[in-house]
Amino acid sequence: MGEELSGLSIKELQNLESRLEMSLRGVRTKKDQILMDEIQELNRKGNLIHQENVELYKKVNLICRENMEMYKKIEAYGAGNINGVNRDYLRTNGLGIVEESNVPVHLQLSQPQQQNYDTQARATKLGYNFLHMTSI
Repeated sequence: MGEELSGLSIKELQNLESRLEMSLRGVRTKKDQILMDEIQELNRKGNLIHQENVELYKKVNLICRENMEMYKKIEAYGAGNINGVNRDYLRTNGLGIVEESNVPVHLQLSQPQQQNYDTQARATKLGYNFLHMTSI
């Protein structure tokens, strides 16, 4: 490019330069618009992720409070068995809570697991029955 410019007059060269500058401005404007659109999209996604993070944080705190309440109910019934359920069994199956509630929670993202919704519904019903029985 530029090898065949030797035969052009000053006026033709200035005209060519002007056209090249206008073309370059158009290319830069288009590039800037594409980059701005990408930045806006990334900001939108970032805001969605932040909102999801806030919601998950609320859920984790709610679950921690519910677990602490359940632990306190279990502790209120004293040592040994509670309605025929061994306390050690409850702790080893995820129903025990560490005394210190200010211990940081470390979460990791993982692939979603295939869930059996029938089993999940039964577990929810069993949890309700347990809570209902302990509140009586």
